[in-house]
Amino acid sequence: MVGPNSEQVGIVRVEDALRLAIEADLDLVEVAPNARPPVCKIMDYGKFKYEAAQKQRESRRNQQMTVIKEQKLRPKIDDHDYETKKGHVIRFLEAGSKVKVTIMFRGREQSRPELGYRLLQRLGNDVGEYGFVETSAKQDGRNMTMVLAPHKGAKTKAQAQAQAQAPKAQPAQSAPSKPAADSGPAPAANPEG
Repeated sequence: MVGPNSEQVGIVRVEDALRLAIEADLDLVEVAPNARPPVCKIMDYGKFKYEAAQKQRESRRNQQMTVIKEQKLRPKIDDHDYETKKGHVIRFLEAGSKVKVTIMFRGREQSRPELGYRLLQRLGNDVGEYGFVETSAKQDGRNMTMVLAPHKGAKTKAQAQAQAQAPKAQPAQSAPSKPAADSGPAPAANPEG
């Protein structure tokens, strides 16, 4: 048994432990039920539950939610359309999101899956500096999918902008103020003169 101030009391009978808890106006809580003998602690159970909820809320707040964006392509995509879709994929990766790239096959296109493989490999190589191929190309019925993930150490675009803003603000505050020599526009020369 553990006392209210986290001191070791030792092995105590259940009746004695309950009596000690009542005398201290606290609760007897079983902390480790699977231990032999089971470990109990004298504490305020309401406070214990509140602190546990606070810890859980804090850990959820620090947890980053993984967002998966999807970009759909066709095997016979035009170059300009490909560049546009590639730009979207890059933007998603810079924002820190994973991207699921799907190639949709229709009709006779299904008999030529190598077109989809080549297109996905090309896209993976083109966005290599922003992310990496997490799941390689897989055929799934009429679709072929690949998942791209941002690099672990890479900063997101928002983090990079915030860091760029911080150094600019500091030198402006520490720079000595100089009096302005010319506070207005220079007077025009007199042409009649």
